[in-house]
Order: sequence, then structure tokens, then C-alpha cells
Amino acid sequence: MLPTHVLAGMLLAAPLVRVAPELAPVGFAAGFLGGLFPDLDMYTGHRKTFHYPVYYSALAVPATLAALLAPSTVTVAVALFLLGAALHSVADVFGGGLELRPWEGNSDRAVYDHYREEWVAPHRGVRYDGAVEDLAICVALAIPLLLLVNSPLREVVIGTVVVAAVYAVLRRRLAEIAAALIRLLPDALDPYLPERYR
Repeated sequence: MLPTHVLAGMLLAAPLVRVAPELAPVGFAAGFLGGLFPDLDMYTGHRKTFHYPVYYSALAVPATLAALLAPSTVTVAVALFLLGAALHSVADVFGGGLELRPWEGNSDRAVYDHYREEWVAPHRGVRYDGAVEDLAICVALAIPLLLLVNSPLREVVIGTVVVAAVYAVLRRRLAEIAAALIRLLPDALDPYLPERYR
């Protein structure tokens, strides 16, 4: 789920606390945004439009080298953003499939690989977004972050965990609510709905 991705992106910046504490806040913020960015395609080709498991990873290598060789606000921000986006895109492969009810396991699509021009099948290490194990990972990522960050990032971490917990509790109900709402929509809107909602 998105809260897990953004906290994972933030945690990538943890080494900055020791090696370049003045750059840590920008690193945490950039990692958060990088972990968030791929899911901006939620309603426009989800896990395809902004998910690039190969390309984000490839771009993150020179960006990270640039940040190591010439650390600055810009190089650290770019590197952590790309690392967060890459981690998000790759991590989605280990979750459930791209469907309204991923716990049913009917989808063979996890993330689109633009390099190979094919969908990568879900590995289902985390059964679905919002599953108990997803929430456990989210909390596990939050604990070290709470020890590393100060306000206002501390409040961001706490708020993210609260959102994750609420989402995990409501996840299955949300799928039913979405399905019910979709049935109420006029047929003329069908072409505009994401495939997983049909």
C-alpha cells in the first residue's frame, strides 16, 4: 500500500543522518515523494503509466553516484527520489495482482516492465495491499524513522502509519463499496474506468 512505499522511500535516506545530517531532511522528503510518485497513475493505467521498475533503477545508479561524489541538496534529492520510485516499482512485484480484490488471486499483472514490454506476474509475498503483513511492514519501517527524524517529518511518519492502519482495517470493505458505486454509474462512463474496476 502507498503508506508502506512512502516510508520505505524515506528510510532509504537513513545513512544521511550520520554522513551528511544537513542533507537528511531533503533526503527523507525526496524518498517520501519518490515512494509516492509511481502511484499517481492510480486511475490512469495503474502500475504502468508511472511504474518503471527497470528505468527508475537504471537512473538511480548514476544519480546515487552523483550524490556520493558531489553531495548537494539537488543531487541528494534526485538520487533519493529515483531510489524511492525504483523501490516502489520493484516492490509492487512482490505484492498481489492488479485487481479490485487482489486477495482472490485472479490477476497475472503486478507491474508493467516497459523495458521488456510485458507485465510482470505478482509474486504475492504480501497477499494484497492493506493485508496484515503489509501493515506489519509499514509499522516496522516507521519505527527506525521515528528514531531518526524530527518534526515535521515525525508527524508525517505517524500520520502515514495511522492512514495505513485505517486502510488495512477497511481494505476489503472499500473494494465492496467501490464495486457498488461502479454499478450505479451510467454505462457511458465505462470506457473511462480503470480496467480493474470493470
